[in-house]
Order: sequence, then C-alpha cells, then structure tokens
Amino acid sequence: MPTKHAPTNRRVLLLWLLPLAFLALFYFYPLGSILTTSFTRGAGLLETFGEALRSSSIRGVLGFTFLQATLSTLLTLLVGLPGAYLLARYRFPGKSLFRALTGIPFVMPTLVVAAAFNALLGPRGWLNLGLMDLFNLAAPPVQFVNTFTAILVAHVFYNTTIVLRMVGDFWAHLDPHIEQAARVLGAGRWQTLRRITFPLLLPAIAAAALLVFIFDFTSFGVVLVLGGPGFATLEVEIYYQTISLFNLPMAAALSIVQLVCTLGLTVIYSRLSARLSQPINLRPQTYTQRPLATWQSKLLGGTLLIAMLVFFTAPLLGLAARSVARLEPDRRERIVEDRGLTLDFYRELRVNRRNALFYAPPSTAIATSLGYAAATVVLALALGLPASWALAQHSRAFTSRLLDPILMLPLGTSAVTLGLGFIVALDQPPLDLRASPLLIPLAHTLVAFPFVVRSLTPALRSIQPRLREAAAMLGAGPGQVIRRIDLPLVGRAMLVAATFAFTISLGEFGATALVARPEYPTIPVVIYRLISQPGALNYGQALALSTILMIVTATGMLAIERFRIAEVGEF
Repeated sequence: MPTKHAPTNRRVLLLWLLPLAFLALFYFYPLGSILTTSFTRGAGLLETFGEALRSSSIRGVLGFTFLQATLSTLLTLLVGLPGAYLLARYRFPGKSLFRALTGIPFVMPTLVVAAAFNALLGPRGWLNLGLMDLFNLAAPPVQFVNTFTAILVAHVFYNTTIVLRMVGDFWAHLDPHIEQAARVLGAGRWQTLRRITFPLLLPAIAAAALLVFIFDFTSFGVVLVLGGPGFATLEVEIYYQTISLFNLPMAAALSIVQLVCTLGLTVIYSRLSARLSQPINLRPQTYTQRPLATWQSKLLGGTLLIAMLVFFTAPLLGLAARSVARLEPDRRERIVEDRGLTLDFYRELRVNRRNALFYAPPSTAIATSLGYAAATVVLALALGLPASWALAQHSRAFTSRLLDPILMLPLGTSAVTLGLGFIVALDQPPLDLRASPLLIPLAHTLVAFPFVVRSLTPALRSIQPRLREAAAMLGAGPGQVIRRIDLPLVGRAMLVAATFAFTISLGEFGATALVARPEYPTIPVVIYRLISQPGALNYGQALALSTILMIVTATGMLAIERFRIAEVGEF
C-alpha cells in the first residue's frame, strides 16, 4: 500500500512546491516576524490573551464581528442566488453589461463604497436633499450613516458579485436534463430544487458563502466610515490598537484570533467540499440557457433585473454625480451645499496646489494600479493552477487535505498586521524588498491566490474522469492530457479567477497603504489621501478619482465579457 501511494504523494508535493515556497516567504515569514516582535516587546502571549479575554469591550467586538458577518452573508445569498439563477439559465439583451455593472462594487475600495453610500443616503446625500426640498424639512429624514443597517447594506452591495459569478457560472453549466428527468418522474418544482439542484450547487454556494463571510468578518473601511464609532470589527480594533494606542501585543493577539477563526471556517469548508464535490455532466451555455419567452418569465426576470440594477448602480451614480456638483461651504452648519455642475474637481487633479514633494497625477496612479493588477494576475494564476490541480485530482492525499485550509489564511489576516510584517521582515538581502515595486503585487497575490484556487478547483473536480482515461488510452501523456483536456474545459473558470485577481488588486488598500512608495501610489491610496484631508476641494477630487476608477473597472469588465473564451472553452 505505501508503494502504491508513493508516486501520487510525490506528484502532489511537486504541485505544491511553488505555492508553498511563496506562502513561506511572503506570508508566514513576515507574519511570524511581526508577531514575534510584538510579543517580545509586550508582556507575553499568554498574558496578552488573558487581558483580551478579561476585557468586556474585546469580547463585545468579537461577538459583533461574528453577528454582522453572519447576517451580511445570509443577506448576500438572499440577494445573489436569484440573480445567479437568472444569469445561469436565461439569455437576455444587455446580459454582459449587467454582469459588468454588478462586478464594479467588488473592485472598489471599501472607503469608496462607503463614500458612495454617503453621497446617496448620507445626511447631505441626494435622497435626503431631495426629501428635504420636497417636504420643506429642516433636518434629513433618512438616518443611514452610523447605523447597523448601513453596514449590512454596504456588505451586500460589495460582495453579491461573488455569489453571482461563482454560483452563477457553475449553475450555467449544469445539464438541465437532470432536472427535467426529476420532473418527468413526478417531482414538483420546489422538490426538484431541494433534492436535485441545490445538492449539486452546494459546493459552489458553500465556497461563495465562505468568501463572503471572510470578507465581512475582516471588514474595515465599511464599518469604520459607515458604522461610525459605535461599531467595531476585529479588523477595526486591530487598526485602533496599532495606530491609535500603539499596543502591538494586543493587536497581534487579535490577529491570531482572526487567523484561528479563518482556519476553522476553512477546515469546515474543505471537509464539506470534499464530501459533496463529484464529477457531473456539464454543458455549454448555449445548451443550458433559454430566452425569457413567457410573459411570466419576462415579468419576474425584468423586475429582478431592474431591482438589482437600481441597487448596484444608484450609489455609484450618486458618487459620480457628486463628483461634478459644485460644493460651497455653509458657514452656519459647516456642511456643503450643491450649487450647480462643474468639472473643476477633475481639472484640479492635474494641479499640485500644495507643491507636495511626492505628488502623483491620476494618470500615474491609474497606470501603477493597472501594472500591479496585471502582475498579480500572472502570479496568482501561476501559483493557483498547480495548487488547484493538486486539490482536484489528489484531494484525498494527506498533503492536499492538510494544505487546503491554509490557503485561505491570508484572507483572514489583518492587512495592517501583514503590511507591518513586510516592513519588519523584508529588509535584509536577499529579501530586501521594501523599496522594490514587486512588493505590492506580492501583497496583492496573497489575497488573490485563495480566490484563484477556489474558482478553479470546483471546475477541475467536475471534469469527467473518463475524458482523461480516454485520452490516456489513445496515447496522450500527462502533459498532453492537461493541455488538451483540462485547460480547454476550465477556460472560463480561469477567466473568472483572473477577473477576481485583477479586481482584488485594483481595490486593495490596507496593506498597500503601508508598503507603497509615495511617488508611485495606487488609485485607492490617492483616494484615501484626498478623503483624509479637510476641505470640499479635496473631497470633490476624491470623488472624481473614484469615478475614474469606476470607469476603468467597467471598461475592463466589459472587455472581459466581450472577448471571453468561446463556447468550446466554457468547461
């Protein structure tokens, strides 16, 4: 028995070699360095954990973190699953545009998402201004900012595209004959959904829910800006302990709590995915999708499309409208009022009025962000493909079962902690990368790598084994099987994975803000610089640059939808 599995284990180790080397050098080493430094300077690990457990405020933060993440995930699934079904099973005009529009929020930095909702629903947002003018009110009637509702709504807005793409793309290729056979045998619509469709979709739903939960669990910008001082997640508390109190031991202890929670969730997911994932018949979208033919389907589909478009575009349009609104200070209330339209904020982006030493024009920030994103895609795919093959073809191997949960750990690690780890650890040759432009793509790849693996693994697991067996019987070697069978069948999954990596890189802010060179900032860093400075002019410039980021993102996503792999490459 040991000799039978020895070649398999060697192949698995070879597939894991590059991903493990990357994680060891750019995740575990920096993280271990900053944690060691933090506890060495403090009272010690056990004493710090004891202090955290005795603190009622820390326990409250932990409870709130789980509560808001759970509710946000459930609401995201509630909104996303009907949309995933519509995208998976029907063809309709403007479908590519709809997919692109729903994907824009995910790429936006959380601070920009918060600013978008503030521009629409804040005290001086478009809705409150309209209601105050309409009913002659002295105070804004809608209280949205600094509420728990604002946090939940922003999280749903931010993460629904994960469900639409991960579940919708997998659902789009399920053979409809499976459901039709159940209906012929007497199963009703809901019985078929419960007993046939849902079990087949459960691995994709679980993967999407896990990613959404981890994003909500580590939420920072949304909670900080929209939630206000009354709410704090673990990530916000880590930032507060690090930046405001300089309490590195407590911040390190909370970071470890985040890691343990993320690892536990990932282990549960890995066991569930290994038990439920199985090869099934997958079909191209031209075979599985049909037009909205009946008036009932047109009514329901049209209503759902309109509702989702309003939800996803209203804050973005409100943000764009704010970027061209002339803002003048109101001395009595210290707020800003709208006085017509102007392009002054866009013109001011080219002006260095403060004569800042490290001033970077928007064109530089956009080019820098796109370059980092392209490098992130290459690195994430190069690391993610071998790891995905190891998980898909050798899921029962001990190495794969052990390493699968570890891949998700970067998503549950505080960006502040990891950024400080880069500064502390990567300062000696041959890993002196603090001034290297490679440091940003490496940090972005840490976050994008798990998404690439989670996007590719279900598709690779779903390939019928008889296809590989038939190719081998016809004389194809392992390399030919991979090139002629596996790669064409997972082409669309690779596109989804590349999209995730690209968008994550464009919107990443936490670690980038700590390690980016001031003369080569990314778009989110420049936006944060402008938002953090007082004055209506800086605020307007931040909104203008946010609008540019939205346009760049929308253009890229439309190009992906337009030039995606042909039908033969879709699984």
